[in-house]
Amino acid sequence: MAATVRRQRPRRLACWAVIAVLLADLLALSDTLAVMSVDLGSESMKVAIVKPGVPMEIVLNKESRRKTPVTVTLKENERFFGDSAAGMAIKNPKATLRYFQHLLGKQADNPHVALYRARFPEHELSFDPQRQTVHFQISSQMQFSPEEVLGMVLNYSRSLAEDFAEQPIKDAVITVPAFFNQAERRAVLQAARMAGLKVLQLINDNTATALSYGVFRRKDINTTAQNIMFYDMGSGSTVCTIVTYQTVKTKEAGMQPQLQIRGVGFDRTLGGLEMELRLREHLAGLFNEQRKGQRAKDVRENPRAMAKLLREANRLKTILSANADHMAQIEGLMDDVDFKAKVTRVEFEELCADLFERVPGPVQQALQSAEMSLDEIEQVILVGGATRVPKVQEVLLKAVGKEELGKNINADEAAAMGAVYQAAALSKAFKVKPFVVRDAVVYPILVEFTREVEEPEGVRSLKHNKRVLFSRMGPYPQRKVITFNRYSHDFNFHINYGDLGFLGPEDLRVFGSQNLTTVKLKGVGESFKKHPDYESKGIKAHFNLDESGVLSLDRVESVFETLVEDSPEEESTLTKLGNTISSLFGGGTTPEAKENGTDTVQKPSENGAAGPEGVPPAPEEEKKQKPARKQRMVEEIGVELVVLDLPDLPDDELARSVQKLQDLTLRDLEKQEREKAANSLEAFIFETQDKLYQPEYQEVSTKEQREEISGKLSATSTWLEDEGFGATTAMLKEKLTELKKLCQGLFFRVEERKKWPERLSALDNLLNHSSMFLKGARLIPEMDQIFTEVEMTTLEKVINETWAWKNVTVAEQAKLPTTEKPVLLSKDIEAKMMALDREVQYLLNKAKFAKPRPRPKDKNGTRAEPPLNASASDQGEKVIPPAGQTEDAKPISEPEKAETRELGTLWLGMWMLHWPGVEPEQKEQPAGQKRPSKNDEL
Repeated sequence: MAATVRRQRPRRLACWAVIAVLLADLLALSDTLAVMSVDLGSESMKVAIVKPGVPMEIVLNKESRRKTPVTVTLKENERFFGDSAAGMAIKNPKATLRYFQHLLGKQADNPHVALYRARFPEHELSFDPQRQTVHFQISSQMQFSPEEVLGMVLNYSRSLAEDFAEQPIKDAVITVPAFFNQAERRAVLQAARMAGLKVLQLINDNTATALSYGVFRRKDINTTAQNIMFYDMGSGSTVCTIVTYQTVKTKEAGMQPQLQIRGVGFDRTLGGLEMELRLREHLAGLFNEQRKGQRAKDVRENPRAMAKLLREANRLKTILSANADHMAQIEGLMDDVDFKAKVTRVEFEELCADLFERVPGPVQQALQSAEMSLDEIEQVILVGGATRVPKVQEVLLKAVGKEELGKNINADEAAAMGAVYQAAALSKAFKVKPFVVRDAVVYPILVEFTREVEEPEGVRSLKHNKRVLFSRMGPYPQRKVITFNRYSHDFNFHINYGDLGFLGPEDLRVFGSQNLTTVKLKGVGESFKKHPDYESKGIKAHFNLDESGVLSLDRVESVFETLVEDSPEEESTLTKLGNTISSLFGGGTTPEAKENGTDTVQKPSENGAAGPEGVPPAPEEEKKQKPARKQRMVEEIGVELVVLDLPDLPDDELARSVQKLQDLTLRDLEKQEREKAANSLEAFIFETQDKLYQPEYQEVSTKEQREEISGKLSATSTWLEDEGFGATTAMLKEKLTELKKLCQGLFFRVEERKKWPERLSALDNLLNHSSMFLKGARLIPEMDQIFTEVEMTTLEKVINETWAWKNVTVAEQAKLPTTEKPVLLSKDIEAKMMALDREVQYLLNKAKFAKPRPRPKDKNGTRAEPPLNASASDQGEKVIPPAGQTEDAKPISEPEKAETRELGTLWLGMWMLHWPGVEPEQKEQPAGQKRPSKNDEL
């Protein structure tokens, strides 16, 4: 028996382990039911969520807008985001940060850093010697890296999503431009970690747009490939993408739609922002021209004036997209001087003529990378706000040679919707229809290493080798393994970008370092010393290009093999695993297991006894049955990574950044709490001062009481104006508590007088119904009576006590002045009603479930049964009949008593139908006959 128990114990442990895992998954799902996506554009962002009952919805911000400016204002004691920060750009341009994503993953000598300084000279960029990057120097005590600023924006986007979803959110999919390299993608991931977000995936914005397009046109996708070009010109950049849609067969779900990125072309600086900057420069020149000869300062030297001009340029660009000309006007642009000038669309197009010439460039790049021609493209679809400029559409239409450009997609929200669909697909909390996404590698990655080779003359030389790891436009996510042979000692290899010839000279400068990582291996020689008798199969490096397009080196192993002979009594690992699983699920060896070679081999005894067949196997036959097998040994190799493109933040620096952002968030929450307390105090003062002049409040208060309250309100209002700015949240709440305590009696008297008519009417109604119920209950004859005398007496007592309490309390209240605390309280009325209703409900429920006893008949007629409320002793007592009357004889009841019984039964049915909370037993109704409801009148 003990052996049996031991065999069952692993099964029980396994069951408990499975249950624990399931419970952990359920608990994890309960905390992360909602997921979000952030379409992070240069100028604005769109946030979308998915939660149970809310499929793929764009989040509205605090101003009820569907897109939010990616703008942050950082002051000494407060922060502003979104539209509030955009409004602060005029008042405090130095502390208002915009377009900071252009600095992500870039060192100080990058041309984009110099371009940012030229575009926004009001910002002071300090140098970070540790990472060779830049910081925003807001003040002598405040500086933030671009990653920290982005972390603030991501945290703000999460707060918007949580307010909209009404639950916490941790999981997110974030869009990034397709041209982001490894350093830029890692910078976004670090910003998300600072914000406390769990990034399910960094999805390319062009891929997210293509996914949104395909999801909403799933029925149109078939086995025939459809090539669609998406031309996305946003605020900061332009990306052209060629996507192929078709259905493919998958192992998990059969035939499913698939999108494959076939070609990508881009221009990092071609977008709406550059057009607005050209317009701003033009407007600044016009303003200086108007003030020429007045010895006025150049408007370009005034950051506030330039911020006003940029905002007007943005408005002007939008209006000129639909109108031939428009009047630009700014009130008090500089030195209280107004600005007004007419700008035509022709002038705008002349200012941006060189920009429009660059429009076809991304199209040609995408076609070259896809190795396709324009004839193979079925449709060109516009995405992004800058594609609304008429000249952009005109030049693009001519470049692609189509009849028209597709506008059948939401140019602003497509990427956000595609990203949130992907978030739902990656989350464990949702089940979505599969849509296969095959993204493409934009920048090829290769491995370079050097090894010694022996020349024919016996001279040893070094040979430089390159192996392509991930080719250009190859699919990802993907894992690759590269094997290094002929190495028996520690060595190094390098991970670099491949051929970037498709980038121009300026793009290569912006791209940054083309060297990614140097990998130093330690322990190769020791692994060879541990296994001298084994044959080396090389050093294997395992690489992973994940869903976010981020490259990582998972591990490096030294692999060895040798030939070994299996001893008959040994079981393979698979056999042991199979036996263990079989024992867990209640089985020994099954016929299927024997077919798979898991049956046990019996070994002959030492004295030469035969096996099961009685014939010992010959040595030659045994060798044939058990050939030597290869045994594999794997040794983990130590890895040291030297990042060459842009070092990640050290763990301690990252922790400090996380703490810095958390402190700022806590400060913002405290500020919001204080503002809420101040607003509540101010609102209470104004509302109460107004109530003191209303008749219903004057009726229940004396002049002295109103003067006392009014004086306290005025004093608090004066304090709030004079000293409230420096008051803490606790002080504001304390002031509000004092005022509420002072006004508590007045408000209580008013509220009670408002409740009296309704409460007293309900009480009178209940008393009348209860009295009628009691009267009807007493009409039920004794033989049919279901209520005891004690029960009816108790109800009668409660009715009489309630009537008496009501009459006495109302009379006392009438004698009291209206300014005194009332003795007639609504809560007491409700308590009396509950007590009375409880007694009646008890009797009604008893009547509902009571069943009449059948009356047995005899030869002399019907035998009368004792009443239900008769005691057992009464029922057991023998009654001697009068002289001349037999025992079984029963006097015939009078017609009046029969009529009374029928009336009592009918009355009880009426009460059970009409008393609140009591449902009569439902009987099956004939077909076509309507069943009366409890509110139907008899």
